[in-house]
Amino acid sequence: SYICVVCFLLLLFLALFPGAFNCCVKNSHEIPKGILRRVERFEIQKADGLCHLEAVILHMKGKKFCVNPWNRKVKKMMKKMKHKIHRSKSHVRKQRRTRITKQKKQKQ
Repeated sequence: SYICVVCFLLLLFLALFPGAFNCCVKNSHEIPKGILRRVERFEIQKADGLCHLEAVILHMKGKKFCVNPWNRKVKKMMKKMKHKIHRSKSHVRKQRRTRITKQKKQKQ
């Protein structure tokens, strides 16, 4: 009975707070350029709620690295990646717009 209650509470906690065990508990201040080149995406971890440390989580081929968000190299990499994402989205929008325009002209 007691074990069932504990298991239920644990499952409830995991359901309500799925990110509780994905927090960075320490971060690296120095990071090699080779790692920054292989980053596929990144997340920003805030120091509020369940996580108690500000960090940038770098994702690459099944691995995660927690780094200092104030690191100059990391900031530069994040800015480049955001710029790439923004450019690719606007390019897709432009392609779609021209395709719709061509379709309308063909119907007329």
